[in-house]
Amino acid sequence: MLIVGAAPAALAALAVYWHCARRLRALSAQVERMSLRIDDQLAELERGTRRRRELLANVSHDLRTPLASMRGYLELLLLRHGSLPPEEERNYLETAVRHSERLGRLVDDLFELSQLEGEEARPQPEPFSVAELAQDVALKFGLDARRRGIALRAVAGDGAAADVRALADIGMVERVLENLLDNALRHTPAGGTVSIEFGRDAHRARIVVRDTGSGIPADQMDGIFDRYDHADRALPGGRGGLGLAIARRIVRLHGGELAAASVAGAGACLSFDLPLAPPARAAAHRLMEGADA
Repeated sequence: MLIVGAAPAALAALAVYWHCARRLRALSAQVERMSLRIDDQLAELERGTRRRRELLANVSHDLRTPLASMRGYLELLLLRHGSLPPEEERNYLETAVRHSERLGRLVDDLFELSQLEGEEARPQPEPFSVAELAQDVALKFGLDARRRGIALRAVAGDGAAADVRALADIGMVERVLENLLDNALRHTPAGGTVSIEFGRDAHRARIVVRDTGSGIPADQMDGIFDRYDHADRALPGGRGGLGLAIARRIVRLHGGELAAASVAGAGACLSFDLPLAPPARAAAHRLMEGADA
């Protein structure tokens, strides 16, 4: 009886052992997965910290440069006031003003990016026509594009309807398009084309800024939205700066992602997505329900 009675106890103990062993293996695998995720997150934080240090170093350099130039020209004007020919004096003043404008744009970009990365940045979404916004922004950049000898257009993408409506902060989205267009125009030579293309899928509005410019080398593609972009001094009106970083942050605040594709020497394509506006009939029905309540 003792032997017969011991068998169930031994089987029960064995079952408990195997159950505990399985639980330990599962916990060990879970801990290993968590450890790998933590390692990945730490590596990403380290990469982000390194990119931020590089960005700050580049921005600091471009802050010092216009300040030093402005100081030099103004000191020269003070020292030689009354002895300079009017044309030379005006040239010094105009150069100092250009440097002050460049400095002001950079400070504005830094302030805007810090606001967008803070808790106070909240989009104010409203329904709007993507086609109308694209046409407005293209019109705003039309003179600059003609001066550079570049064809600029806003068109519906292949097979896309022209009445795509998004639900987003129209001012923020306009800022994204302005930054992407500025970037495209600066990197497209005379005779090239820059286009704003828009469309939609089942869930999101899609906007693409495409150019036939120099493209982005493959070894520079990684982290282009984190880097500080020095304006091309040879092109009139080139902004450079933090435009792509600002654009990516705005898109992410709308639950989307800013992506880049390019073939070096054959142009670049920057695209992002936005929430679709609900159909007008459904929106009107919700408004009526709210009024009845």
